[in-house]
Amino acid sequence: MKPTDQETGAMEHQTELVVEVAAMSDAGCRRPNNEDSFGYDLASNIFVVCDGMGGMAAGEVASRIAVEKLMLLYGELGSLDVPAEERLHRAIEITNESVWSLSREREVLHGMGTTLVTACVDGRRLIVGNVGDSRAYFLRDGGCVQITHDHSYVEEQVRQGLAEPLSGDTSPLRALITRAIGAAETVRPDLFVADLQSGDVVLLTTDGLTRYAQAEEIANCVSAGRELAETCKQMIESAKAQGGEDNVTCLLLRFA
Repeated sequence: MKPTDQETGAMEHQTELVVEVAAMSDAGCRRPNNEDSFGYDLASNIFVVCDGMGGMAAGEVASRIAVEKLMLLYGELGSLDVPAEERLHRAIEITNESVWSLSREREVLHGMGTTLVTACVDGRRLIVGNVGDSRAYFLRDGGCVQITHDHSYVEEQVRQGLAEPLSGDTSPLRALITRAIGAAETVRPDLFVADLQSGDVVLLTTDGLTRYAQAEEIANCVSAGRELAETCKQMIESAKAQGGEDNVTCLLLRFA
């Protein structure tokens, strides 16, 4: 399935959990092109958001390839009798190899890479994987928590107790990524698992949103009772109203 600027859909699991999904991406106020990509495959229950990096159009290429490759691989690996976590982990590893190889083959794409945050639904379980600083948030009963850990210099310093948590908002090093798809021949993704129940909402998003919106603000926007597509639009418009320096992408899942 090829990523587009805006899409919506729904699916039903054998366990009778229904998932509504909506996504939207915007170039923001400062960037001439949009290097973010997103996609989802309802047949395989896989959802992904990427934020590309690299000169010229290389970042756009990296994010698009990563989204398409991950969805394809996760679907193909469904024929194997392995847990969903293993399928997702392997799909991310092979996706990294594909982006890395292409960047080595074509000089114009040398040095390209992309962040990646993805979620797959396995019955009543959610498995989230990430590489880089694109994030996943889990919302339940009005609360909102960040599932993923940013793979960035600033956040690594915070986790090691070498910097204050708030420094990530203002540090000029906030954009320095310590892990990315395609940056090296191998990659080490983080995986997280959560049990799902009716009413849960999951947000996959790029730093074009999270540099402007904290968890509480995301929770307030989601709990306003809008349709998911309208919520995506509202969060993007809020980021742009505050400057919108980067591309911004939001993908929302709601379980009922």
